[in-house]
Amino acid sequence: MPLEAKNKALQAAQSALAKKAKNVLVLELKGLAIFTDYFVICSGESTTQVRAIAEHIESEFAKHALKPLSVEGLRYAHWVLMDYGDAIIHIFEEETRAYYELEKLWLDAPRIDIPERERTLCQKDRYTSRDERYSP
Repeated sequence: MPLEAKNKALQAAQSALAKKAKNVLVLELKGLAIFTDYFVICSGESTTQVRAIAEHIESEFAKHALKPLSVEGLRYAHWVLMDYGDAIIHIFEEETRAYYELEKLWLDAPRIDIPERERTLCQKDRYTSRDERYSP
């Protein structure tokens, strides 16, 4: 069953969080842009992490038989753009995101909340300390 545009955007955000993406935003562009309905914007700490986030999103979408219309920037991974038609995903290296400030171009766009349950699961993984993992 195909994913709706909003569900695609939320799935991409959740997949990015699973790979420990930072500052994940989902913007609704309906009525503001004619080329897509949603932007997902997130950051990775390195080009390796940016690439891993993009590959994970692509892998998760493949489970729903979704293929991107195009993927740009994967070779250098400073800014990867994944176009799924009604949802476009931007994965930035942190410095590149700070330079372009893409979200400032869309200040009028409503921000969509990512379900708290998914954020909590990812944050729980993120903050597991060595002491907790190795304690008897």
